[in-house]
Order: sequence, then C-alpha cells, then structure tokens
Amino acid sequence: MLTSVVSIVYVNDAPAAARFYGDLLGMSPSFETPGYITFDLGPGADLGLWSGQFEHLSPDVSRTSEVCLAIDGGPDDINATFKQWQSKGVTILHEPHDAGFGLTFLAADPDGNRIRVAPQD
Repeated sequence: MLTSVVSIVYVNDAPAAARFYGDLLGMSPSFETPGYITFDLGPGADLGLWSGQFEHLSPDVSRTSEVCLAIDGGPDDINATFKQWQSKGVTILHEPHDAGFGLTFLAADPDGNRIRVAPQD
C-alpha cells in the first residue's frame, strides 16, 4: 500500500540544505539523519534532502528537474513570496511571470536545484 510520495532533492550537505528549505517552508524536518532529511508536506507528500550518493554538486551545472511549491492564494501571494525570498537572498532564476496556469517564479537552492513557486491547482 502506497503511503506517500517523496520528492528527493540531491544536495551536498543535507543539514545545510535542511536549514535553507526549513527557512523557506517555515517548518522543521520530520525525519533527520546526517545524510537524509525529510519534511512532511502534508498527507501523502514529503520532501527529502539526500546527500548520500552525490558529492560536490555544483550549482553551475544546470538542473532540469524542479520541486514545485504550490501557494494557496492568488498573484498577490506569489508576489509576496517572491519578495520574501528575494529579501532572504535566494537565487532567482526567473522572476514572476504568467506561465498559462497562473503567476509563477523559479528559484534555485544553494546546490543549483530548481524550486518553482506556483498557484495551487
């Protein structure tokens, strides 16, 4: 029986990445080991940060996959999140724009992994 879907993000330093994502998500990890840390995002969804198989990831190498964080709200909420992330010094790859499904923006974590912020479907 399937109990959850875990989206895994490969990072160099799981504790450092957990601090970064915890700050963005406004939550603490639900499970922690030195190389694997998860966040419980709600029923059936977890975000896993794993440094167990990948070392020395360079943020300069393009990543093609992305984690999408869905915001419950409209364009004002997307813009407010964008401004908050900018003030925290998060790397912004693409500023807020209409992508056909609503306002969205694209950021990167310190390892170069893509994070999209978009409206909840």
